[in-house]
Amino acid sequence: MDAVLARLAGLRTSGRRLEEKWLPELQRRLAPLSAVTGLGWTVLVGAVAAWLVGSRLRWLELCLAAVVGLLCFLLCWASVAGRNALRVSITLDPPWVQAGGEAQPSVEVTNLARRGMLPVALELAVGPAGRQTPEPVPVPNLGRDATAPVRRFTVPAPHRGIIEIGPATIVRADPLGLIRRTATWPEVRELVVRPRIVPLPPLGAGLLHDLEGRTADRVSVSDLEFHTLRDYVRGDDRRHIHWRSSARAGSVTPGVDRFVVRQFQQTQRTHLLVIVDGDVAGYRDPADFETAVSAGASIVAAALGDGLDTTLLVADQLAATSQVGAQLDACARAEFGRGGGLAALAVRGAHAARHATVALLVTGAGTAFAELRRARAQLRPEVVTRVLLVDPLARTGIEPNETMAVLTLRTLDELPALIRAGGAR
Repeated sequence: MDAVLARLAGLRTSGRRLEEKWLPELQRRLAPLSAVTGLGWTVLVGAVAAWLVGSRLRWLELCLAAVVGLLCFLLCWASVAGRNALRVSITLDPPWVQAGGEAQPSVEVTNLARRGMLPVALELAVGPAGRQTPEPVPVPNLGRDATAPVRRFTVPAPHRGIIEIGPATIVRADPLGLIRRTATWPEVRELVVRPRIVPLPPLGAGLLHDLEGRTADRVSVSDLEFHTLRDYVRGDDRRHIHWRSSARAGSVTPGVDRFVVRQFQQTQRTHLLVIVDGDVAGYRDPADFETAVSAGASIVAAALGDGLDTTLLVADQLAATSQVGAQLDACARAEFGRGGGLAALAVRGAHAARHATVALLVTGAGTAFAELRRARAQLRPEVVTRVLLVDPLARTGIEPNETMAVLTLRTLDELPALIRAGGAR
């Protein structure tokens, strides 16, 4: 019994070795047959069958039809024979567009073969990943090392997200449709469709008017907010000596040089943390999430324009940079339903922005107030917290609260007035 099992195991091992050795070679040799279309197989099989039947029955017309069919098949095969030695270059300038706009990428095709090339069809896959559609780009006759004129086409970008342009598929087919050869150029370019943003008033005069330059309990030797006076010690900056008070102190103690310096109260620089909820349960409609992303992006763009430190967390995307483009790209890549609930995002945001002084939580009308309180509890108590609630059915306005003010937004166009009124509390 053991000998039989060992022999079977040896046969399986040998079979696997033969498969690994010969299967790729067989696939390579049979690959050209994949270029034959269904019509081509019909013509080829019909011609062979007509020849066999016609030669047996001595039916001259049927034999002639078989010869014509075979000649057509061979001529079609010869018309698409040869290598597809091409270089396809896709250019996006700029590589981003705002939602509702359109981009105009360009395609350049160069013939790398040693001989001229007949016209071919170029199909460029365009669209979000998994939902791409072919965009035809005609390529004319090209000589050796010749480059076709740059072709531009329009890509509409109605919604926020990522649009992939590529890969390019070169199609060589005969006029009768019997043979169709394809070759894929693997280059893929990403068109970033950023959310629509609206210009906002300076945040320091509105929503964040009481945060910039906010004083802390720590005392500093050099800052903006004057605190008190103290005696001069070695190492103090002489520019902070208060000469009038020093003269008065010297008059009290004759013969002793006594200097008094100013002491300041340390101020804090505003660090804005914007969290956009990506939980499906937090919104009544997916369109409300798009409004929330656009609102968060608008606030971040305004904050960076005001020179504020900003950290953005939108669904599953985190951006802690001073570059507006990188923040907006993160908004474009955010996916609805990713990142967890608002409380989980608050935990991640608090970890990413440890020095945040103000937090803005952007969510939808489906989020319960208890969830807002749980999210607020994940932040430090001294962080000033606002909630921006997107609700198309409610009235735009502000509802004060002991722990956090709730700003209700109906449409994105109403955001500037809401942010401006956010400071009037």
